[in-house]
Amino acid sequence: MIDKFLEEFAKLLVDNPAGVRVERSDVDGTFCEVVIYADKVDTGKLIGKDGKMINSLKTLISGCKAKDGISYRVTVKANDE
Repeated sequence: MIDKFLEEFAKLLVDNPAGVRVERSDVDGTFCEVVIYADKVDTGKLIGKDGKMINSLKTLISGCKAKDGISYRVTVKANDE
């Protein structure tokens, strides 16, 4: 559910929404890593000035931690293509 939410939100922020994909990997029962892949020119928009956009995404996700008890790490990476 978190990965679909982040993908839809990221698509609203970037110039090329078709290049956005989100991968979620569960490390263990209490930790999950979420990686947002986007085109190289769009990664800056996802991170934002001084990291404000990615920090706001992380704050939003921290609300999910309160609900389900799982910690999330959110990172942004450029597509290798």
